[in-house]
Amino acid sequence: MKETVFSALADPVRIEILNLLKKGRLSAGEIAENFSLSRATTSYHLSILKQADLIRENRYKNFIYYELNLSVFEEMILWLKNFKKERKDEK
Repeated sequence: MKETVFSALADPVRIEILNLLKKGRLSAGEIAENFSLSRATTSYHLSILKQADLIRENRYKNFIYYELNLSVFEEMILWLKNFKKERKDEK
């Protein structure tokens, strides 16, 4: 799981998409409006973020809305905190 997350986070466009979603759910079109990318390229980035489970999609009528999956971020924070804890234990 972590490998997929780190791979997804390696692209600046995907980081910016996550920053946009911090403000709340957005449709694919609303996300695409923030970039000078084709809708197909935006969809590709959204797909990578979904595969990493960093975002979720919800369908409402004719739209697909995306939002952050905060549980994965919380899991990553806990995983990263373990490094700090291990360093303290070494001293």
